[in-house]
Amino acid sequence: MNQIEVQIVQLPHAAGLPLPEYQSALAAGLDLLAAVPADAPVTIAAGARAMVPTGLSIALPPEAEAQVRPRSGLAAKHGVTVLNTPGTIDADYRGEIQIILANLGSEPFVIERGMRIAQLVIAPVLRALLRPVEILDTTQRGAGGFGSTGTNSVQTPKV
Repeated sequence: MNQIEVQIVQLPHAAGLPLPEYQSALAAGLDLLAAVPADAPVTIAAGARAMVPTGLSIALPPEAEAQVRPRSGLAAKHGVTVLNTPGTIDADYRGEIQIILANLGSEPFVIERGMRIAQLVIAPVLRALLRPVEILDTTQRGAGGFGSTGTNSVQTPKV
């Protein structure tokens, strides 16, 4: 399995919390924990959202990005998800990782210190070299958009 070095700083308000960890041998994501004060949990009302601190800053190598993704258990059990999923952390960002959590459930949800709130997936980055052309090559799908795959109709782009 490939590995990449990621430098990490634990900020003062995350003192005492463990660093992110993979929860199984083949897990793709590191679990991120809430670095909220123990005596001041964050309550997200039904239909609301909140920015939750992790108390972590990272330095990725230039060929990598980090993606913040929801935890399936929070989504399935409580309707709590990462709002801008996947959130992208660029290699040149050095600020604190914060998670925008949305409560799509019907009850308020309480975020307590040390709770696993999201996953961090490290991924390679390819930079696009855009080359303007007059027309694109054709494919069977063509310009078919949402819901068009798996149908018998083939759409071609209008030029």
